[in-house]
Amino acid sequence: MISTICINFNLKKTKTLANGTAPIYLRITIDGSRVEFSTKRYVTASRWNSKSQKMTGTTEDARIFNMYLKTLEQLVFAAHHSMMEARLPITADTLKDRLFGKPEIDEPRTLIPVFKEHNWRIAALVGKQYAAGTLERYTTSLRHTIDFINWHYKAKDIEIGKIDHDFISSYDFFLRSERNCCNNTAVKYLKNFKKIVRICLNNGWINKDPFITYKTRLTEVTPAFLTHDELMRIEKKQFENERLKQVRDTFLFSCYTGLAYVDVNKLKRSEVTTGIDGKQWIYTNRQKTDTASRIPLLQVPLSILSSYENHPQCISSDRLLPVLSNQKMNAYLKEIADICGIEKPFTYHTARHTFATTVTLSNGVPIETVSKMLGHKNIRTTQHYAKILDIQVSKDMAKLSERLDQNS
Repeated sequence: MISTICINFNLKKTKTLANGTAPIYLRITIDGSRVEFSTKRYVTASRWNSKSQKMTGTTEDARIFNMYLKTLEQLVFAAHHSMMEARLPITADTLKDRLFGKPEIDEPRTLIPVFKEHNWRIAALVGKQYAAGTLERYTTSLRHTIDFINWHYKAKDIEIGKIDHDFISSYDFFLRSERNCCNNTAVKYLKNFKKIVRICLNNGWINKDPFITYKTRLTEVTPAFLTHDELMRIEKKQFENERLKQVRDTFLFSCYTGLAYVDVNKLKRSEVTTGIDGKQWIYTNRQKTDTASRIPLLQVPLSILSSYENHPQCISSDRLLPVLSNQKMNAYLKEIADICGIEKPFTYHTARHTFATTVTLSNGVPIETVSKMLGHKNIRTTQHYAKILDIQVSKDMAKLSERLDQNS
């Protein structure tokens, strides 16, 4: 039976809260029958575009908000499609029951709805338990999974019970061949998919873990960092172009603080405060791991902050620096590298690696201190930088050389 479905998001102004926000309701209409329910998301009337049915603006909160609504819409369509395939009676009420209730016992459970529901839950917790990047990662993983099933099985979905070792190994091959993923990227996508498999295992939908015999390892990658000479070339270069100067300054700020792009982008003025030594420190939390970073400010970042103290963008947004999008930053950094005669390719994240290596560890800062400033949960992550520099090898050999000289 073919049914016509219509989905609309509406702002319920009659339910406006004291803070000025009102809930967004999802209305489902199927062949004349209608049902609606709250999306558990709130927005002010001035920021809601009723025509496009989304929050206006290009800010991070608007992007996350609209991504959540899009995920919810996809979940509704997926449930509707599943009911059509199963030839179940479809009304607005039965579809709502499908969304909030349990599927029929005798109906084979398939993979994609489980994956989509997982992503929906992630979307609902973005900003609370998960970062926006986590949702993007699983959204991309879902897209790869759908494409793989279509490529390998010539189907739009697959029963969960049919996910076996062949599925995993073929998926691995698909990522490396059809998607041209390098080893580490393929392994990470399969790691994302493994979480969906664990959900199926924990619910008893499959009896055997298809990953049991799948063995692969991440390839150790040496992170790019700037040498002292390269860092000085960028720092001392005079730029006539104001935009290049702005990007250079923001990049240098991360080189001397170790903050990643996303953390600098959200850094507020209130997060610079007086530390226990009476000097200026950054007190913030890393968005990626939600771990604390306590960073004393050196002279270079202090000077940079001072020069942008009265910048209009910083004042209006309560931010320390006028940060561009990550994509634009990386594009300008390529131009800066050419101007400064630096041939190695690097991105904004190179600044964090430079802080860990050239700025701190190379100058004798203890690895425990560096780890704390970087906001690493495990010191083994920081030890990777020390291994790159061979710091301990250099120190030990210097001591040996000194002893040999004394004995000669």
